[in-house]
Amino acid sequence: MDTIHYPDDPRPASWRQPVLALGNFDGLHRGHTKIIERIRRRSDERGGVAVVLTFDPHPTHVVRPDKAPKLLMTKAQKLEALEQAGMDGVAIVRFTREMSLWGPEEFVERVLCDWLHVAEVWVGANFLFGHDRAGNFSLLRLLGARDGFRAEKIDPVRYKDFVVSSTRIRRLVAEGRVDEAAALLGREYFIDGKVVAGDHRGRELGFPTANLETGNELMPPNGVYATLMLIDGVIRPAVTNIGVRPTFGDTYTAIVETHVLDFDADLYGRQVRLAFVQRIRDERPFDGPAALREQIDADCRHARALFDRLSL
Repeated sequence: MDTIHYPDDPRPASWRQPVLALGNFDGLHRGHTKIIERIRRRSDERGGVAVVLTFDPHPTHVVRPDKAPKLLMTKAQKLEALEQAGMDGVAIVRFTREMSLWGPEEFVERVLCDWLHVAEVWVGANFLFGHDRAGNFSLLRLLGARDGFRAEKIDPVRYKDFVVSSTRIRRLVAEGRVDEAAALLGREYFIDGKVVAGDHRGRELGFPTANLETGNELMPPNGVYATLMLIDGVIRPAVTNIGVRPTFGDTYTAIVETHVLDFDADLYGRQVRLAFVQRIRDERPFDGPAALREQIDADCRHARALFDRLSL
């Protein structure tokens, strides 16, 4: 998959008749998947290439940094997911304060026409673009008719009673409702990171843990979760605590600690992926190590029963 950046890189010569999906695509959820599937089909029909255009950083981080959301994906995770979805290429616009002042027409002319020479552009139903979000789908279609490309939109995807959106999924994750977030994403919410050394307190309790240092912005709230850890391509069931270890009172910064069930290999320095399946309970203090050990054992039994039901 080719990845290019605006304004640094030219469009590859192989990008003939680009059929473009335009948006932020944070989380690559069920709604995004519908757009991706449509442009893949249309690019095959036209004999063109299927391309996603997205932005880095997220425009809100530039325009309203005080209101900027914590994102569901890192840039690397998004690129990985788009490649797995079968995209031929990704065009990343380096979003700047100067660009935020462009009107809709300037964005279309500079990026869609002059840079990418698009044949078709597909967007979500509520897509807005340009300075002060002045451009909508109707304007995009008019500009496309003028400049020689086709503009189409995809209606919102609903799951049960809800419209699937990155905003809703972020809220669910932030509230610890990770199983509901997974239903909208089409997979579990996950973070990536490196296993770093801890104080070995979990091992002393009989439950060795891997402490995860992650670059992901959005974390579920403090508590205990049934999780899955991807280690060297193998998915392993686990129990994860996010929190400040109130029983010991020795930290004020939340730590991600994962006990991988039936696994005791050295993971220090390894890159792993941690997926959140279900919240088990809130984090709370206990009357010493013995009471905490008993609760951790109960948490592991809870997780095992859940994984058995899910056939994981």
